[in-house]
Amino acid sequence: MICTPRGESYLKNQGAHWLGWSRGCKPNKKHQAVPSSKHDEQIGAPERRSQANWKWRISRRRPVTFDVGRQERKGHRRILMNARRGFTLIELLVVIAIIAVLIGLLLPAVQKVRAAAARAQCVNNLKQIGLALQKHHDTAKLFPPGYVSSYDAAGNDTGPGWGWAAFILPKMEQQAVHAAIRFDQPIESPVNANARVQYIKSYACPSDTIGLTWTVMRHDPAGQPTGSICDIASASYIGVFGITEPGVDGEGIFFRNSAIRIADITDGTSQTLMVGERSFRWGEATWVGSVTNASLVAGPGSPSPPGYFNSSNFVLGHTFEGTGGPGSQGTEINGFSSQHPQGANFLFADGHVQFLQTSMNHQVYKSISSRAGGEVVGGDF
Repeated sequence: MICTPRGESYLKNQGAHWLGWSRGCKPNKKHQAVPSSKHDEQIGAPERRSQANWKWRISRRRPVTFDVGRQERKGHRRILMNARRGFTLIELLVVIAIIAVLIGLLLPAVQKVRAAAARAQCVNNLKQIGLALQKHHDTAKLFPPGYVSSYDAAGNDTGPGWGWAAFILPKMEQQAVHAAIRFDQPIESPVNANARVQYIKSYACPSDTIGLTWTVMRHDPAGQPTGSICDIASASYIGVFGITEPGVDGEGIFFRNSAIRIADITDGTSQTLMVGERSFRWGEATWVGSVTNASLVAGPGSPSPPGYFNSSNFVLGHTFEGTGGPGSQGTEINGFSSQHPQGANFLFADGHVQFLQTSMNHQVYKSISSRAGGEVVGGDF
């Protein structure tokens, strides 16, 4: 065999390949292939599609092409078809069920976190009030009166009625509101129209569902409203009058024209209640004071027995009724209650704040509301 140069054309190599040649080599003359035309002349056969007719096979060969764009378009169509495919009904129901389960798990947790945050803010409010009361005591050498009022021969209040929380406004960083009050004029006087409706955030528990103000009403002996007197600001914290119904004198720290000093709290400041919560749902409350000739009535949706009380109960409360602690069964609207579950926050005379359970012993609850009753209080309340 005689090897030909590597530069031989592709067609010659193809033609030689079917004759058994090595690619790139020529056969000897002895074995040289006869062109098809000569071969046909020699044997007289017509031209046909045979392996010998390599020129014909090559001339009929079609080039192989690959349309990249077409393949890409097919791929895109497949992707779009997959993208258009939506959820089946079963898949959708499964997703909805999973979401419902997650909401069922998360919602109570969120509510608990919010309730805990509101209770913590309530504690901070009472601590701020306690600090203001201590500062007032340092300055005046006594705690402010439960409310200030003259009275007639029958002992009925004649005003002006401003309450304990109004006197500590400068210590609560509310100097402007304090300056706007005419303490020598009744709460319901037109000159105090602006001051008496000022809502003070530190006097309201975040858990309590109250409006900014409420309307004070007159009531007849049957407890039916006979007309409005004025609007006053809402609040959630009232002073502790003591065990009995709020009236002239009480066993606690706050009552009409009271002037109690720390030295008068012989039961111990750490075991004597000073300020507690009242939910507006249970009964109305305000920081302003006792409005002359007005009455306290049950709040919206109150579980307390029906009734009405004099307006000193707007700023004061007692612990006599009930079967346990604050908000227990039988607690009247002029008692203590809250929107916190199972109890309420209280400020003690030494400035600390404690949550008292609704289920606490009722006798202990009454004992710690007096300042000098001499009751023996044992255990952790």
